[in-house]
Amino acid sequence: MLNEIALKEIVANPEVSQKDKVLACLATNGCKPKKVAVVRDTATSAGLSGAKKLNISSILSGRKGLAINTPAGWELTLPGKGHVKQLGGGPVVQLSGSLRSLLPNIASNTTQAFVQEAIECVESRHYRASVVLSWVGAVSVLYDHVIANRLADFNAHARKMDPKWKDATNSDDLAKMKEANFLTVCESASIIGKSVKQELEGCLRFRNGCGHPNSLKLGENRVAGHIETLITNVYSVF
Repeated sequence: MLNEIALKEIVANPEVSQKDKVLACLATNGCKPKKVAVVRDTATSAGLSGAKKLNISSILSGRKGLAINTPAGWELTLPGKGHVKQLGGGPVVQLSGSLRSLLPNIASNTTQAFVQEAIECVESRHYRASVVLSWVGAVSVLYDHVIANRLADFNAHARKMDPKWKDATNSDDLAKMKEANFLTVCESASIIGKSVKQELEGCLRFRNGCGHPNSLKLGENRVAGHIETLITNVYSVF
């Protein structure tokens, strides 16, 4: 429910009580039951001051209805999970953790740099920049995949769409094609499916809206949806 980044944000928030910070430690690692020693280690790693001296069991026992001590360890109840969600972190920060976990799997240094910038913007809540750079990183991931695995197929289908297309040999060549057309060729070559293409076209339109001066208003959940779509359909696939 919480990744390390979101937990650290909660722990660092002076408006969150110490008891709630300990409770939030139960929300990491998929909300699995945790023994007191694990909760203490989690709190210490997240930077909770004095965590090693806290009476974890006493604190959690006092959060009546929010946590329960089972034979497997302490765990959140459903009301407890709802309470932790209100403490902070938010969906965008959670997704930044997902992006960070995928970063080591990206072979290209150039693509890694794009994604790293996107993560930094996400964590700083620079929403417009987050949308734009997360899209740039995703397209770069697709470029890398095409170059490494499907270049001949891509060029063949590109020529069918545009007889004047000059075969691409690297990412810079692919970037000469409009991104909307790039998605169309990728679908035609079965690099992505029709439904994925439609979702990515929506992301592209959103990126275009965020990349130009206009009156578009952004909310955290909308930005999170954009990033989640890119994670589930690009970053974690290619």
